Amino acid sequence: MKVLNVNVSMDPVMGGGTAERTFQLSRALAERGIETTILTTDLGLTPERQAMMEGARATVIALPCRYERFYVPRFSWRGILDNVRQADIVHLMGCWTFINALVYAAARRLNKPYVVCPAGALPIYGRSVIMKRMYNLAVGRRMIRNAAGHIAITADEAGQFRDYGVDPERVTVIPNGIGREGLRQYDEEAFRSRYGLDRHPFILFMGRLNPIKGPDLLLRAFCALEDKRGEYRLVFAGPDEGMLPALRDIAAGHQLQERVLFTGYLGGMDKAGAYHGASLLAVPSRQEAMSIVALEAGMAATPVLITDRCGFNEIALCGGGMVVPASVDGLCGGLETMMSDPAGLRNRGERLREYVTEHFTWDVISDKYITLYEQILAGTR
Repeated sequence: MKVLNVNVSMDPVMGGGTAERTFQLSRALAERGIETTILTTDLGLTPERQAMMEGARATVIALPCRYERFYVPRFSWRGILDNVRQADIVHLMGCWTFINALVYAAARRLNKPYVVCPAGALPIYGRSVIMKRMYNLAVGRRMIRNAAGHIAITADEAGQFRDYGVDPERVTVIPNGIGREGLRQYDEEAFRSRYGLDRHPFILFMGRLNPIKGPDLLLRAFCALEDKRGEYRLVFAGPDEGMLPALRDIAAGHQLQERVLFTGYLGGMDKAGAYHGASLLAVPSRQEAMSIVALEAGMAATPVLITDRCGFNEIALCGGGMVVPASVDGLCGGLETMMSDPAGLRNRGERLREYVTEHFTWDVISDKYITLYEQILAGTR
């Protein structure tokens, strides 16, 4: 079987969860002996990330990015057709992208089966609303509707396909995954020393500083705790997408400049050290399909406080954390409850690690993809 994985970016910093999902899926498929090619743009594609993918025996085709704002690549139509023609099945990740539209057109022309995994992007939300509606009118709705397979990351997301003319019963739910080897190597002491945390307990936010991720909700909830904060610090780890000045102003307005840290993007040992050192991870998102950072925290045995907009209520069901409303009051209540029980935090973290290891490692998740691909190619789906 030959699989062509298409994603607009493999940038480990700004590419978000879809970049990580595409990378991990491609590596898992290649390790199973499936010939895997990734078609992407070169924007943010580091030599290290490309070497990691090629080291896992996944071929990378990176088109030069001509217009960064909308990730429009410089391409050859013949080249797009050749890449699609050589694949048995095409996998389109994300939504609203020029590269997906190109590959969709080629797949339809060649009568090549393809699957779509919007990864939570189907609702028209956030910036560029008008352009997203235009995209849907031009190609988006047909691209979703005509797919041979539809993949949702959570059961809640499956219902979003209905607005695109797809019966949710036809949607396959395949959650995000995590590598078993991830975060095993770390140096908590080095991380603490680098950012002046000493032995203080801290709450970790891992993600882009973007309104959809809710860092402002978390910061305001932390500020509202007042005398209930104890010695806790709040660490924001992730690239800025325009919110950093406002977040700094909020912290300064509550005289918390020394207790609220902004590290920027973390990778490698720093990222692992942050997860292992944190008392809990907070995921305050206003909208998200399924949080990969929650899985990463689970592998580090770090409990998670997550909002009910993330489609991952299993965190509460397995005893690995709490699910609260996506509001300042909801997060404030969750923080107070979890911070007040240090022994309970350790127990929650261990339960979450057990649950994630059993259900969300890529050797488990890749089986679901392979089964779907085989059903499509055999004509049984």
